[in-house]
Amino acid sequence: MSTSVFVSRPDTEVFDFLADARNLALWSSGVTSVDAAAVLPGRDAAYRYRYPGRRRPHELVTADFEPCRRIVFRGQRMWSPLGTQVPVYGFDLIPHGDGTMVRLSVTSCLSAALLLLAPVVAMAWRRDLPTDAGKFCDLLGGPVAAAPPQGPPVPASGPSGGDPGTQGAPPRRGSPAPGGFDYAH
Repeated sequence: MSTSVFVSRPDTEVFDFLADARNLALWSSGVTSVDAAAVLPGRDAAYRYRYPGRRRPHELVTADFEPCRRIVFRGQRMWSPLGTQVPVYGFDLIPHGDGTMVRLSVTSCLSAALLLLAPVVAMAWRRDLPTDAGKFCDLLGGPVAAAPPQGPPVPASGPSGGDPGTQGAPPRRGSPAPGGFDYAH
C-alpha cells in the first residue's frame, strides 16, 4: 500500500527526519517504539524496534539509502503460529515547488497460513496509512494533503490484483506481488 503527501519543507530536512528511524514511532502505526540509542543513518544501519502486538524487540535495518531521494527500512522476520511476516517501510522524496512530495509505502511479506490473512492486512493498511501520513505532515508542519492509498482492491476470492504494469504476470519468487504482498515467502 502507498500514499503520497506534500510537506512544505526542503527534501534535505524531510530526509534527515526519515533517516532517523527513532522518528517512526512518533507517527507510524507499524512501529510502537525504537530504542533511543543513536545510530548513524545509512545503508545497513540497524535499530531495535517493537512492532505493534510484539513483546520482544526486533531488528529494523536500512535496506536502501539514497540521500534526499529514497529510504527503506526492512523489519526482521517475525514468526507466529500461522507463519511469518516481514514489514518493509519505504519513503520516496521528490522536490516539489516550495516543499517535498513524499510517497509513503508499506509492504508486508507474508508466509504460510498468514497468506490467508493478506486481505485483512491490506485492509488495515488502507485504513491506517492515510492517518499515518497525516501525523507525518503534522510533525513536519506541512499541510495534510494526502492522496488516497494506492493498492489494488482485494476481491472476496482472495488477494490478487492489478498494478497495470504487472497485470497478468505472476509474481516472481522473492519479489512483492501487486499490492505489496510477497506471496512467495
